[in-house]
Amino acid sequence: MSNLEYQENTMAINKRQPRISIKPSVIKVIAVFCLCCLLTASCSQRASRSPNSPQNDRVTIGTTLKLRTIDPADAYEIISGQLLRNLGDTLYTYKSETTELIPGLATAMPKVSKDGLTYTIPLRQGVIFHDETPFNAAAMEFSLQRFIKNGGRPAFLLSDAVESVKATGEYELTFQLKKPFAAFPSLLTFAGLCAISPKAYEIGDAKFKPDTFVGTGRYKLAKYGSDSLKFDTFDKYWGEKPVNSGIDLLLLSSSSNLFNTFRTGAIDVAYLSLDADQIRSLEEKAKKGKWQEIAGESSTVSYMTLNIKSPPLDKLEVRQAIAAAMDRPLINDRVLRGQAQPLYSLIPTTFDVNKPVFKEMYGDANTAKAKELLTKAGYSAANPLILQIWYPSASTKRALVASTIEALAKLKMDGIMQVEVNSVESPTLFQNIEKGIYPAVLVDWYADFFDADNYIQPFLDCAAGSAAGGCEKGASQGQGSFYYNDRVNKLIDKQRKEPNPQTRKALFGEIQDILARDVPFIPLWQDKDYTFAQNNITGVRLEPTQSFPFWFLKKQ
Repeated sequence: MSNLEYQENTMAINKRQPRISIKPSVIKVIAVFCLCCLLTASCSQRASRSPNSPQNDRVTIGTTLKLRTIDPADAYEIISGQLLRNLGDTLYTYKSETTELIPGLATAMPKVSKDGLTYTIPLRQGVIFHDETPFNAAAMEFSLQRFIKNGGRPAFLLSDAVESVKATGEYELTFQLKKPFAAFPSLLTFAGLCAISPKAYEIGDAKFKPDTFVGTGRYKLAKYGSDSLKFDTFDKYWGEKPVNSGIDLLLLSSSSNLFNTFRTGAIDVAYLSLDADQIRSLEEKAKKGKWQEIAGESSTVSYMTLNIKSPPLDKLEVRQAIAAAMDRPLINDRVLRGQAQPLYSLIPTTFDVNKPVFKEMYGDANTAKAKELLTKAGYSAANPLILQIWYPSASTKRALVASTIEALAKLKMDGIMQVEVNSVESPTLFQNIEKGIYPAVLVDWYADFFDADNYIQPFLDCAAGSAAGGCEKGASQGQGSFYYNDRVNKLIDKQRKEPNPQTRKALFGEIQDILARDVPFIPLWQDKDYTFAQNNITGVRLEPTQSFPFWFLKKQ
């Protein structure tokens, strides 16, 4: 959305009026009356500007993230997830500023059967939806059945794990899983698994309402527009209520618009996504007290996918050589301006199971090892490796990273490795990546739920395939690597069943060791989140679980 400029046009109309004679006593009465009106208007104006006034304490947030839908059964983007966390409630959530899992619409953690397949969850009473419909187990069952049966983008998250979900009491819900899954309560924090009113929605293939939301959350949707949304507080919310009276969200067309709109004070909070130079500029002013900078470690990871079925990446030595040649500190310093951190595993450092296996095995900019591996694979300056790297054309960051890798190969690899950089529009890239069209791709991953499993299973698991032929059906095929390893499949299955955190950690450690050895993916960096707020705004929190709670925001 472009910056808006408002102009006020005035029109003067002159009319000839007859003269009227007024007595002095009447004039005094009129004068006193006018003075009272003036004082009343002044007091009224001051009241409307009071920091605690409902008319003045709405918070305006600007973002460049693109909103496609707010329907929980089809929403699968960062911005829709953040909005649903503020509009709705899930069975489980996280204690603020921690990674501690706590009940939301549930009243306790699940009761789990000995075989790990049955989860029984008690539900909260006295909750109502935004349309006054009472919340109960039948309504929660409806919400989850709709999530699965309407066939939206994230439907697989629940359908892959759950055999059935039923209301087994007025305030009791029972899940039957297809396989034991230790991280199932964490999965239930996914924003799209929030409760929705059965009166406002229907179950049916692709029966979505992209511009509607009727849930149980702290805010209710007051307006849904192409360039702005309006959230009003829900005065009948069952839990902790917002300290503001509402949120106005502006969907801006570019980072430049977000940058300029914030600098001029037209928005209270700038939230995703600004370019590195814009962040640095705002940082400098924040240090001088112009506004606030709120930075936090993100769990979003960026990596390179290597298609192991695409020559020459079908050779292990070639993939290992590329891993050895990567210079993460340089990329972070030159391209990302220090606004990220080098990453040496697909599992980010926000999890204690993270193991920096790529640093241990390859280091950074290890060109000697890279040349040795390529020579072993039959390459030379006369017969160089040609590596094609693709990236989404809208990503300036990835364009610069790809160009940096290209320049480093030219500068340091003595002609034995040459990089060709290509771009394609994001929709086309993600439609074709599972078809094996691209040899190497620069992409990122924003987890569906906060558990290390969500950085392993969606990348390395394969339901059908072989070591010789690669993955024919499964998660790794969907990621474009086509990786198949029977041992990894078994380890993934074991960690999903294992309730003991230390045993799970050991299993994740072995998986990461194999990842570094086989190199179907090369982790590159882990983002940091940056939000900027005007000085009169308090309560800006970037949670370690990647949520952005609006209800703590307050305008002084």
